[in-house]
Amino acid sequence: MVMVESESVVWDLSEIFPSVVDVSVQRAMDEVSALAEAFAAKYRGKIGGLTAEGLAKCLQEYEAYLARLRDVTLFAELSFAANMTLPETQALHDRAMKLEAKLGKLLAFFELEVGRLVYEKPELIADPALANYRHYLEKLRRRVPHQLSETEEKLIIDKDQFGVCAWEEFQAKWLNTRTFEITVEGEKKLLPFGAAYGLFSHPDRATRESAYKAVFSLVGRDGEVFASAFRNICNDWLSVCEWRRYSSPMEASLIENDTDQQTIDNLLKAVEENVDVYRRYLMLKAKLMRLPKLGCHDIIAPLPDAPDMKFTFQQARDLITRAYESFDEEFAYPVKDMFQRRHIDATPRYGKQHGAFCAGWYNGKTAYILQSFNGRLNDLYTLAHELGHAVHDYYCYRSQTILNTRVPMVVAETASIFGELLLTDLLLKEAKTDMERKVVLCRVLDGAGRVIFSVTARAWFEQSAYDAIKRGEYLSHEAICRLWVAARDKVYGDTVEWFDEMLSEWSITPHYYMANFRFYNYPYVYAQLFVYALYQKYMAEGKAFVPKMKQMLAAGGSLSPHEIAKIAGYDTTKKEFWQIGIRQYEHFLKLLEEIAK
Repeated sequence: MVMVESESVVWDLSEIFPSVVDVSVQRAMDEVSALAEAFAAKYRGKIGGLTAEGLAKCLQEYEAYLARLRDVTLFAELSFAANMTLPETQALHDRAMKLEAKLGKLLAFFELEVGRLVYEKPELIADPALANYRHYLEKLRRRVPHQLSETEEKLIIDKDQFGVCAWEEFQAKWLNTRTFEITVEGEKKLLPFGAAYGLFSHPDRATRESAYKAVFSLVGRDGEVFASAFRNICNDWLSVCEWRRYSSPMEASLIENDTDQQTIDNLLKAVEENVDVYRRYLMLKAKLMRLPKLGCHDIIAPLPDAPDMKFTFQQARDLITRAYESFDEEFAYPVKDMFQRRHIDATPRYGKQHGAFCAGWYNGKTAYILQSFNGRLNDLYTLAHELGHAVHDYYCYRSQTILNTRVPMVVAETASIFGELLLTDLLLKEAKTDMERKVVLCRVLDGAGRVIFSVTARAWFEQSAYDAIKRGEYLSHEAICRLWVAARDKVYGDTVEWFDEMLSEWSITPHYYMANFRFYNYPYVYAQLFVYALYQKYMAEGKAFVPKMKQMLAAGGSLSPHEIAKIAGYDTTKKEFWQIGIRQYEHFLKLLEEIAK
């Protein structure tokens, strides 16, 4: 493992509160409780009678509560994520989460009443007094036809607690309570799922094969159990769609992502028409790996003989800062600010949350990043990605009130993926050898290829499951595997050799088991191709594109994703738009083909 630096890189949260045991934390909790109780006493049952001016004042008061609540919950979440085993961070996190849940119930009436008001009086949305909240109110209004009575909503919560939520919990617990016997570089080991999954991209091919077969053979043996979970969740969702009057199983996710069916149909169609681009890459990768054809365990594997590119944290800081500066000096300011103010926690240690995230702090107009930085190329990209989220927060928080900072998944990755692309161009420019360039390009083509193409297969698979149920078919394990293979093969064709055990590959994807949150797949595809198209525009326009990018980030959730794309001169409803994003992927492929000649 590469040491991050001689000194630990640990964040400083004292800008929010001095410490987890400081009295100011409890004072803030009392303050936010008082704000919520006063708001409920003033507005519960009365929002329906408000004028445009009265509603604007109500929304502003609600925002003041939200911003103060965020101070408390953010501090508790960050303190806990950095040190999950400390009794004081555990206690604070527990208190903050309970407070948030309690106040959430107390103020649950707010969005329901506001939604009903603007549904019954749509002219309010266009009132100048509510100009700041126009799109927020449009989004609330879109949800109203699918809301049930208060009693029915409570019944659904009770039904789900011991129904679909239990199936979701089962899938996670099954995976996290099993051990897998894997031969790692010739040595047999018994490993938990997380460690086994980590071996899927191990440099040693035999180790990868052992990991894949161990995981998916055990999953396959309990296939009917996973099929029960998946089948019941899908059937339950179709019932919910009927009750809530959704026109399709996808409609709820379209509302959540602030998009429409035509846009997503064209997105998925564009991917389907370009699977040959991905297959071209997979065949080239087989050649680079000196294989006649890729095995399924080679798709995300590193190249053999690839140099182990390592970076100190200081080198990462320098590279990422210069990458963002190459776009625009001001654009790099939030990146520099995050380092200078010690808003990044990068040192791996016991008790620290796994993975990486960027969490925005609205009142501070800044963000905090957690990551375990081990000096590898993936760590460098992860840091560049999370810093992109911090850049997005920087522009959004300075331009929007807090209700307009909720950005749907499909555009939430705009600055982060853009930052990765800036880093890629810098790494390619400064690479010392063709082998280094190959490593960078394969890292990009592997990652983006999986998102654009493999995740599209997941969307096709999920849709095919609902279609099968509607036709009256019973989703046994064998039937589900058939649907998965059909969707998978639409992407891969015959470019990959699959182990028989991979029939059950769908079983370990948590997104299929998420209660009441379906189609957690196409938003990733949208986000990737959207930003790839923006990068094509930047390549064509150069510095003239910079103010457009800043305007898109500053918009936050005050505009729909379609309106945000218009700033760049794009129309996301057209299939041709998504083709532009594919061109950026193909651009990287052509660079690799050139080097591989």
